[in-house]
Amino acid sequence: MRESCMEFNLPLQAWRGKKGEVDLPEPGRNNLTTLSKFLPKSQTPWESKLWSYLRGKRFYDFKFKRQVPIGKYIVDFCCDKKKLAIELDGGHHSDQHVSALDKEKEAYLLKERYTVLRFWNNEVDDNLEGVLEKIYQVATSLPTSPHAWGEG
Repeated sequence: MRESCMEFNLPLQAWRGKKGEVDLPEPGRNNLTTLSKFLPKSQTPWESKLWSYLRGKRFYDFKFKRQVPIGKYIVDFCCDKKKLAIELDGGHHSDQHVSALDKEKEAYLLKERYTVLRFWNNEVDDNLEGVLEKIYQVATSLPTSPHAWGEG
């Protein structure tokens, strides 16, 4: 299971539900879409906290989605119209192997013309206002993508 989880570049705890571990599908677009629908049900407390501000166009009328498949990766939050991807990282992201996977994921997203913002979980706890201000500053500075799936 660990190898499959690493291919999706997601923390192992994302796959633990009430009945234990969940088997991961093999990587691929259809499976990523299925997986991205499962993930919101098992979001971390930090994702839940940030999502309460980003959801439903509450955040300055920007339309964010969560657990969005982009290529072979899933990003925590995405404003497609601004091509802005937001990732929340826990302590395991300081691990050398996970950090290398994060860099690979970020390089792919940059190649796809996404701007990537990364925040540590403790930033959401200790400085939520600063996190939201940074998201606002970046989102308002980005041009609107003509191929977006939503408004805002």
